[in-house]
Amino acid sequence: MTLSPLTPEDPEIQAKMWNVFRDYFDAAEKKRRWNMNEDIPWDQCNPNIDPAIADVIETFCMIELYLPDYVSKQMPQVRNNKGRAWMLASWGYEESKHSMVLNDWMLRGKHRTEKQLTEMDNSVFEREWNLRYNDPLATVVYTMVQEVATRVNYRNLRKIAGGKCPTLDSVLELIQIDEAAHGHFFRSMVSIYLEHDRAATLERIKMVLNGFAMPVDHLLSDGRRRLGAVKSLGIFDEKLFFNEVATPLLNQLGLTRNDLRGPKIHKVT
Repeated sequence: MTLSPLTPEDPEIQAKMWNVFRDYFDAAEKKRRWNMNEDIPWDQCNPNIDPAIADVIETFCMIELYLPDYVSKQMPQVRNNKGRAWMLASWGYEESKHSMVLNDWMLRGKHRTEKQLTEMDNSVFEREWNLRYNDPLATVVYTMVQEVATRVNYRNLRKIAGGKCPTLDSVLELIQIDEAAHGHFFRSMVSIYLEHDRAATLERIKMVLNGFAMPVDHLLSDGRRRLGAVKSLGIFDEKLFFNEVATPLLNQLGLTRNDLRGPKIHKVT
């Protein structure tokens, strides 16, 4: 399709996005940064937690392991937009902590051995994550939706775990807070695009919401099984996506379903 003349290099958009990033970064430095060794009660690991919970943690850890692809493949789209590029670097740092802390929980809680975790890493690196959309506007909309969905996943897993492992409860709380901040940031980016090119942004929002799927389904060799486990525990499914991701996002963006109706959307590659 012919892309909108709006581009991430637009000076006014760049200035707004940089200001949003600095607010995000400054707040994170002051209120949200945490230390894996000092801020988690590792001495309270429960090795007897339900194995189904440990399996889901493994799934989430595997998705986090695609971090090199997430950052390296999105960065070229936005390298001339300082706010978005610097956010990818900051986001990558925080996501790397999520990967490491989940890995450490499995190991310290004796839910996986070092050999099993090495095999997990190797199985992930056999595959490669690719950009869903070759369009920076669609990508930021997708990232917004993905980050909100990820927060819902971690929040619901924490509820189901029920505090039976204080270490895991602390880990999931910290990750959930990070993911909420990520979702808020990317929603702010989408709001800026809505102000500058409403029609193009609405088109991307409609496209992403209509075609959204969690990456576990297509990234992991046994993704269907793992996705089924997530659904069976009530952590995430289509109903939760509609009620706790899509609908709240539209409300927060000041949109309704009517805003997404209209001519059939064009494919964005």
